[in-house]
Amino acid sequence: MPVNALTVVRAGALTTVQDLGRPGYAHLGVPRSGALDEPAHRLANRLVGNAARCATLETTVNGCALRTGAAVTFAVTGAPCPVRVDGRPGAWGAPVRAPAGAVVEVGPASAGLRSYLAFAGGVAVPPVLGSRSRDLLSGLGPEPLVDGASLPLGPVCGPPGAADAVPCAAPPTAELVLPLVPGPRDDWFTGDALRTLAGGGFRVSPASNRVGLRTEGPALRRAREGELPSEGVVLGAVQVPPDGRPVVFLADHPTTGGYPVVGVVPAPALAGAAQAVPGVAVRFVPVRG
Repeated sequence: MPVNALTVVRAGALTTVQDLGRPGYAHLGVPRSGALDEPAHRLANRLVGNAARCATLETTVNGCALRTGAAVTFAVTGAPCPVRVDGRPGAWGAPVRAPAGAVVEVGPASAGLRSYLAFAGGVAVPPVLGSRSRDLLSGLGPEPLVDGASLPLGPVCGPPGAADAVPCAAPPTAELVLPLVPGPRDDWFTGDALRTLAGGGFRVSPASNRVGLRTEGPALRRAREGELPSEGVVLGAVQVPPDGRPVVFLADHPTTGGYPVVGVVPAPALAGAAQAVPGVAVRFVPVRG
């Protein structure tokens, strides 16, 4: 193993390498992918002196553990969780120095779903189409972490960020409020359906993943039958499949779909969707585009 590398001690439920994704390939059928909670990814990089484009590790639910090959600075953001270095408590949301051979542990999320672990220099696995992000739907980018795997680190970019406190949104624990710009196919639904959408009664489904936040709750009624020819959909599009329950498309969403899109959740609101655990109430709030 190269000295400037990490060894995966515990991969966790799902830990993937993520950066800012690979935009610009939708016309080839390649999703953007990238960190689901992008503000948390950016903050973790900033705390260790990295550029925002550097790759971090996105953990899911129960964190991960890695052994350092050389002394390195790291930071953990996103879902709050315990941080340990060789069993001793470390800071969350701040740069931490770990010596060579130490085990850096990210524990289970106490709220939310996804924590972000940045190392100075960034995770330097080979990029695919200009990105190191793992796209779970298309299978592009590095495989999800497995125990024993080795991850190279890049050269240190700059000094760690100095911060006594860092602003970051708390994961939604009781209710996820999502602004919704109606269209482009809201005319495929009844007026009653749109009132249903805005009236609440939805919850995050356990079937949610990096592709989309699925909901449970009342079904939206259609005013038009049939399906659409496949057409491009944007990040945050709220597509309504035949069961009538809205799905909010996240970073690994497909590029085309035959189901109508009733509205779009603006990208800045999607970080909350990335952290909403199953059962959290979802309320869509229509806004003007």
